[in-house]
Order: sequence, then C-alpha cells, then structure tokens
Amino acid sequence: MRSVLWWGRFDPGYSRNQILRKQFATLGWQVTDFHPKHAGVADWEAQLRRLPTPDLVWVPCFRQRDLNAANRWASRRGVPLVFDPLISAYDKQVDERKKLHADSRQAKRLLSWERALLQRASRVIADTPAHANYFSQVLGVEATRISVIYVGADESQFKPETVAHSSNGPVEVLFFGSFIPLQGPQVVIEAAKLYRGPTTRWILLGRGPLRQRCETAARGLSNVSFEDWMPYEKLPQRIHQADILLGVFGTTPKADRVIPNKVYQALACGKPVVTRSASAYPDALSDAADSGLVWTPAGDAQALADRVAILAADRSKRDQLGSAAADTSRRFFAETQIRHQLAEVLDGLGF
Repeated sequence: MRSVLWWGRFDPGYSRNQILRKQFATLGWQVTDFHPKHAGVADWEAQLRRLPTPDLVWVPCFRQRDLNAANRWASRRGVPLVFDPLISAYDKQVDERKKLHADSRQAKRLLSWERALLQRASRVIADTPAHANYFSQVLGVEATRISVIYVGADESQFKPETVAHSSNGPVEVLFFGSFIPLQGPQVVIEAAKLYRGPTTRWILLGRGPLRQRCETAARGLSNVSFEDWMPYEKLPQRIHQADILLGVFGTTPKADRVIPNKVYQALACGKPVVTRSASAYPDALSDAADSGLVWTPAGDAQALADRVAILAADRSKRDQLGSAAADTSRRFFAETQIRHQLAEVLDGLGF
C-alpha cells in the first residue's frame, strides 16, 4: 500500500484537508500525520523520531511555514513533495488585507520569499484554474508543476434534502461565513436596505472582522438579523432551512480567483446560490442560465437586491434552481471529480 505523510501543524478537520484525505484513502493510500512542535526545525524532529519514509510528502493548505523543513526531509529521502497552499501569503497581505503596498520593501521581500518557497515543491496544487494562473504568473511556478483540484463539499454531510417551507412565511436569505473582505458581507447589508420585493429575512451567520461593522450598518433594519457560528455538523441543516443562499460579493482580486467553501456546500445541498461572477468557475457554469448559480457584479448591492427579489417572488424558480444546483455539484465538484483530479496528480508523479 502506498503511503502519504501529511506534514505540518494543520487542522485535519478543515474541509479541504478532510476531503482530500478521504480521497487518498479511497484510492488505496495510507494517510499518516506528522505534527511537529516547531515548523522551522521539523526535519530534525522527524529524524529524531525516526519517521518511516513514505512514498509522498503532502504539505496541506495554509502551511507555507512548514514547507522548507518538509522539503529538506523529503529531499534527503528522494521522496516527492506536494504543496497545497490554497492561498498565497503575498496575496493575503498585499491584495486582500492591504497591509502591505506592492511597492514596499516588505511586500517585495514577501513575494521573493514565497516565490522561492514554491520552487521547493515537486507539484503545487491550486483550487481553481484562476488560482493556478496566479501561482504561475505572480509566484513564478512553472505551469507544468501546477495541478488543479477543486475543493468540493463533504457529501456525507452536504446533500439535497426535502425540507418543508411555509408558503406564508417570509423567504429566508442566508449568508454564512467569516466576515472577511473577500466575502463582502457589507454588500449584503446594503442590499437588504435597497431590497424591494416580497417579505424576506436576511440572516448573516458567523463571526469575523467585519461583523461589528455590519451590525452597526444594519441597525434599524427589521429584515436583517445575525446568528453566531454553529458546529460544522449542524451547518447542513441550517442551509436547508433557508430558501436562498448567498455566496461572496467582495471586490478583491482573490475574490475573483476562488470558489468558497460555502458555495460548494450550498450547491451540494441543492440550494440556489446568488454570488458574484468570477473567473474561478468553469466556463460552462459562467455561461449557463440553469446552473443553480445566479450571478451579480462584484460589490453591487443593488444587483444583489434585485436578484433576490426575483427569486423571492417565484418559488417554482427557486425549486428549479435548487435542482440545477445539485446537478452542478454532481457534474463539476463531486467527490468523484476530486478523486479523479487527485489521481491525475499522483499519476503525474509516477504513482
């Protein structure tokens, strides 16, 4: 049996990790973990602990700081190393959070560090083709060393269900997330202010840096309420209680390159999703009128309000889009598709 060593101080329960680890197991690989105490000298710790040599070392999402030590250890053993960053450290600090100006010395140093870092991986994984282009054009990774594996959703948790909704109650519009600029929660509040249509309840669920700003902006709006984050296993039920799901509406460059977890999860549950148009999606979905995805321009609160009003007024349209959403999830983002993409990566590495 082939073995893959998951290296770093990662969260095995995070959706991206959970799904990929499941697909490794389905493909017949044994998955083992190494959680070093100190990322920078983890190769020495692995040596002292006499870790068995695996067939492959996998450094999972967000763990740039683990890559150097993992590379040193894997190189000494002649083992290929795969890095699945999911996000770029440079992108996060410069383009999304705006903490560093692109022309600043700190930003240039960060870019140089990350470009050199990614050269250490035998293969770099991107979650969308748009992110793959960014890794190549900005971070200098050769296109031949980049593979795309969609994130998807845990199909054991997120799946279509028939939930009875009152025909007389308000239409529930659900946003959930971590309230970061990429998601654009402030656009949701502005859309609720501009909304003109059948009675709706706009629910914003979660916690994050922009929540307080959103709560302040929503004062006096009777159609808006907030809910605190809930355990992961209860999220599918909460999705099914809603009539319309909201994706992301941010105007950051990264918002154009990613398909968020929440969109994958809502589609898998068979719910219509209103979200910003983005180059991250397959062309077949961007051009389709019946994908279950309803597009709005980034940052456009009026367009969001108008799209929600159309759906709120037509239950049959919502049902139709819900069925289309489930079909989109199965066709493009199902675990079988992710497993196929992972198998192609492994095949390209000689397995």
